[in-house]
Amino acid sequence: MTDHHTALLLVDLQVGLLSGDEQVHDGDELVKRVSTLAERARAEHVPVLYVQDDDVGETDSPEWAVDQRVAPADGEHRVRKTACDAFHETGLDELLRGEGVQHIVVAGVATEQCIDTTCRRAVTLGYDVTLLEDGHSTFDSAELAAPAVIAHHHRILDGFGAYVAGRPCEVRVVASDAVVFEVPPPSEED
Repeated sequence: MTDHHTALLLVDLQVGLLSGDEQVHDGDELVKRVSTLAERARAEHVPVLYVQDDDVGETDSPEWAVDQRVAPADGEHRVRKTACDAFHETGLDELLRGEGVQHIVVAGVATEQCIDTTCRRAVTLGYDVTLLEDGHSTFDSAELAAPAVIAHHHRILDGFGAYVAGRPCEVRVVASDAVVFEVPPPSEED
């Protein structure tokens, strides 16, 4: 992945999932890591975009809100969704393409639902994806503890890819402290 314009995509980092009655595994540490990365992205002039799931509490309720510990800065885009796929019937693809984005760094909740689906869809739309190894989480299930779900998805998503318009696009799982944001060179107008 070279010469790609990158964006940080934060998915469903909402109060109802991070601080509600049921909380994702290791949610406080997740928020710290993602918040640190978002600040770094902003410092490097990398767009930070937020996705909010309308199924997390009533719209505009405290549960629906993005957690204040990782809240959007002024002017950062928010996209509302009603499905696991952050691209499904939203303006996310158009927004990213309008910014010239070819590579997205993905973090958020929940691993086996919105994170998995969004990563897979992004690849088939022609984006390279970096999934933060320590930047997504989920809930324990009756069958598996959250760390096992997360580890399983790392194994199946790392290297997942497709050829789109003759170009390989794929998911790479990378620790948040190893992420290198790639930005385009300055234009003649800058």
